[in-house]
Amino acid sequence: MRRPIAAGTLAASIALLTAVSPAVAGADDDPVPSPVPGPAAEDGLQHNVTYRARVDGIARGALISYRISDAQVNSADPTMLPGRTFETTGVLTDPAEAGMRISIQWPYSANLICEILVDDQTVAAASQFIGPRLTPADDDPDYGALNCGAPLTNATGALPEDAPLPGQPPLPGTAVDPAAPLADPAVPAGPVS
Repeated sequence: MRRPIAAGTLAASIALLTAVSPAVAGADDDPVPSPVPGPAAEDGLQHNVTYRARVDGIARGALISYRISDAQVNSADPTMLPGRTFETTGVLTDPAEAGMRISIQWPYSANLICEILVDDQTVAAASQFIGPRLTPADDDPDYGALNCGAPLTNATGALPEDAPLPGQPPLPGTAVDPAAPLADPAVPAGPVS
């Protein structure tokens, strides 16, 4: 009489394990949606931009930089725990200028994930695994970072790195705007202290 009970228990156990195992095995990453072309930049309207960043892994020193307006780039250093999503917004005239950069400190490794939405439509999404290294990557300034969307170095109103300061003569070999007034060397360029 004990044999039918044992066989029934064994059958119930196998059925239970079969029903539970697909849920346990489904730990794959969420699929990243394909980018959808955003609104045209020529419409002259302001566009709401949503930036989302996630760091899957244990990593310190996360730095997230993103464009919040046509002339301003902002940075945040939130505590990024696995599964936590950082989200912020901005307003841009040209949605093609929406850009973001996520970076973590060496020697940590993690999966960096970013997503940019313009007017609730995904326009950029990326994911990159940053592998561990024994030594810092001196030859790769982008090691430990993920760039998403437009580069952040072209903020409107920002001077190029090699441009002279206002009120100073241009560097040798650079083009000069003939309509621009030349600085008077007798007048100090800045406030007198």
